[in-house]
Amino acid sequence: MKSPALLALLAAAAPAMGPAEAVAQRRNDQMQAFDGRRQGKLMSLRDIERRIVPNMGGAEYLGSDFDGETGIYTLKFLRNGNVIWVDVDGRSGQIVGRTGR
Repeated sequence: MKSPALLALLAAAAPAMGPAEAVAQRRNDQMQAFDGRRQGKLMSLRDIERRIVPNMGGAEYLGSDFDGETGIYTLKFLRNGNVIWVDVDGRSGQIVGRTGR
């Protein structure tokens, strides 16, 4: 059994993503989305929004994120105080996951 002090030390020593790294990762994801659209491998965010937003039953669209490693757009919505995340494959435009109501 590991001691709590050892676990705390290991957790503190683990590298954490700071603000500069987070900005760099977001910039990299944006470049991957741009390159993917330019090469015809990914749909544009606007095309995905046109497919998904009208089918969200009046939920307020808050924005999106893109994961360059998976090619997945995550669209974020708000309905009746509940947050809904919809994961959409950037290649096909198909919903691949949904969290919330």
